[in-house]
Amino acid sequence: MTEASTPNRPRGEGAPPSRTRTDNPGSGGDLITPKGTTSIDSGVVAKIAGMAARELEGVHAMGAGGARALGAVRGMVGGGDRNVTQGVTVEVGERQAAVDIDLVVEYGVAIPDLAGSVRRNVISAVERMTGLEVTEVNIRVDDVHLPEPERPESGQESGQEARVQ
Repeated sequence: MTEASTPNRPRGEGAPPSRTRTDNPGSGGDLITPKGTTSIDSGVVAKIAGMAARELEGVHAMGAGGARALGAVRGMVGGGDRNVTQGVTVEVGERQAAVDIDLVVEYGVAIPDLAGSVRRNVISAVERMTGLEVTEVNIRVDDVHLPEPERPESGQESGQEARVQ
């Protein structure tokens, strides 16, 4: 692979400079200006990405199994606040961000379609709200949430008929 074909890697001498938010004056997304710089904490980007991913139907939960269990315990002890950054890891630079997301999907959902939708939604939200260029959104599907089996009506055991009609 040549340097010119890897847009997420630093470019060598002689290559045209990469387009950044500061190359488009007046775009409203400039983070580095002659009057000062704006830095965005990775926690801010993680919250935005987590909320954007959770907005989509088909995303049941986020985080690997251990993180989800710890989050459930934390939620019971801490008053039930949901940790929107659970399952989200980000790297933030001066002008760019990369996002990794762990998902649990609902059974029956087409995973490639859902991953594409999550990726588009996260990129759109992060870029719009922060002005950072999102270089990649990596999605790892950790589990599939199966529908709950139907429970028999109260007083009926599985496989038994009602005694009184």
